[in-house]
Amino acid sequence: MSKLTKNQKASQAKVEPGKQYKLADACSLVKETAFTKFDSSVDVAMRLGVDPRKANQMVRGVVTLPNGTGKTKRVLVLCTPDKEAEAKEAGADYVGLDEYIDKIKGGWTDIDVIVCTPSVMGKVGIIGRILGPRGLMPNPKTGTVTMDIKQAVSEIKAGKIDFKVDKQGIICTSIGKVSFSAEQLAQNASEFINTVIKLKPQTLKGTYVKSVFLSSTMGPGIQVDMKSFGLSES
Repeated sequence: MSKLTKNQKASQAKVEPGKQYKLADACSLVKETAFTKFDSSVDVAMRLGVDPRKANQMVRGVVTLPNGTGKTKRVLVLCTPDKEAEAKEAGADYVGLDEYIDKIKGGWTDIDVIVCTPSVMGKVGIIGRILGPRGLMPNPKTGTVTMDIKQAVSEIKAGKIDFKVDKQGIICTSIGKVSFSAEQLAQNASEFINTVIKLKPQTLKGTYVKSVFLSSTMGPGIQVDMKSFGLSES
């Protein structure tokens, strides 16, 4: 195990071991404990008491953060020519079909999100083996397979994210940057946490949300007190 750097030790010293912080305090502390020279991302990690191997306990959804993510997402729209103008007007970074499918077959994946219309899913399916492992495969459940290209692209650019519990029962996503105000981070974190809470599987027995932590890039984890979310007994 590598030794902690001087900055990491100083950062961790500001977090009281075992303490659960109110969300507003946790958001202030995550800013105080950030020490990178760049504008660090702020992540939230939720450990759930679900078994992702069971289809009826899979937790997956989308959320639009009120203050965005602080990141500029590169969006590719795969569509027929009649939808290209709509996609470009909405702010898509790349628009087309066959030429981009060929580029992806050749190894190009320099994008964050792919949106497509239902009519081209047959062609998109051919590159599913490339897109799937990278989390780029369009999905109707996340709103990335749609006829309303303009709305889909606009929402993604505004801060819409999709999330899914991993094999360990953890959901982790970025909810902003250290440069955000503590209030902005709290608003984003609250929106995300509440969205996950609403997705609790009806078949689940026992504890749903086991813990929630906030952290900045390379910064220490700060546990959030979930009482304000009505989960103090869960």
